[in-house]
Amino acid sequence: MAPTKVLTGARVVLPTGTVDDGRVIVEGSRIAATAPEHAETLDASGHWLVPGFVDIHNHGGGGTSFAGGTAEDVLKGVRTHRLHGTTTVVASAVTGDLDFLARHAGMLAELAQQQDIAGIHFEGPFISPCRKGAHNEELLRDPDPAEVRKLIDAAHGHARMMTLATELPGGLDSVRLLAEHGVIAAVGHTDATYEQTVAAIDAGATVATHLFNAMPPLGHRAPGPIAALLEDERVTVELINDGTHLHPAALQLAFHHAGRDRVAFITDAMDAAGFGDGRYMLGPMEVEVADGVARLVEGGSIAGSTLTLDRAFKRAVTVDGLPVEDVVAAISANPARLLGLDDRIGSLEPGKDADLVVLDADFTLRGVMRRGEWVVDPQLG
Repeated sequence: MAPTKVLTGARVVLPTGTVDDGRVIVEGSRIAATAPEHAETLDASGHWLVPGFVDIHNHGGGGTSFAGGTAEDVLKGVRTHRLHGTTTVVASAVTGDLDFLARHAGMLAELAQQQDIAGIHFEGPFISPCRKGAHNEELLRDPDPAEVRKLIDAAHGHARMMTLATELPGGLDSVRLLAEHGVIAAVGHTDATYEQTVAAIDAGATVATHLFNAMPPLGHRAPGPIAALLEDERVTVELINDGTHLHPAALQLAFHHAGRDRVAFITDAMDAAGFGDGRYMLGPMEVEVADGVARLVEGGSIAGSTLTLDRAFKRAVTVDGLPVEDVVAAISANPARLLGLDDRIGSLEPGKDADLVVLDADFTLRGVMRRGEWVVDPQLG
């Protein structure tokens, strides 16, 4: 067994608040409550220690795709995001032929069984052509519960979430089916009214897929889905904090109305995350990435992001002015709870996996530990 490590002197963010001059004890792959007398001590003074990041909506990175790549491609993308602090990632698919999605889900399920990913998110094909974003309209379809069940079954118990336009025919029945099978029903890429969104939440929908994006804007006479999703205590809202998808005022609005316990930062990353500008494929759609912004070659719609969660964290604190504890909730604790994994990840507590991120005083990532092993060694004294 690896020697016990004690990280000392850091500002440690715990569920109960931030502890100055705190310490985290790592024994093997877990966080421990006590340390043996001669444990290895690492001086983390001047740094922050926060839980490993948890991304529930991610399509790829490192030049590779979760949505259509091989197992090796997916693992490369996962490694890229780990280098940026994401110690737990859900692989997101995009709209495609139903048989292809089922086959691809089978491969992703094997990676989930090996604990390389934390499960599968199906974004499409059951979404609105009015709000399709970077999805191929020719492959969109109404959410038939039988087809929804086909994808659930193809994931062999590893389907974590499905994004639907719940106002479409079959939408509410599909939400109920997902809830019955323990799969998160997420409202997104939707043209729903306020009333239709309320009905979806009552049927069992619990997540807003990248709130504000790919849905009708908030209106004072027709409040649409945004108001319904923000006001309901049963719903967690995803936010892409890259400075492109959201104005800072929209992010503040979401935190103000949903509160820190109902926000989950996501990347919605595509292949270029952690890789660079150029031409890529997002499912069957060609994407041009310029200056870090991904847009479809045809039509110019935003096509996911090139975000990594370390950048989202730093921006949230230094640009948006959010308290560090609120950011930790949104980037670790809340998504872990959504996945039903908060008994193991999402906070720095004894018994949980030793997944942690070391940030310097300016909130720049310096180290990443996953299950007790350094992914990025901060070279602490």
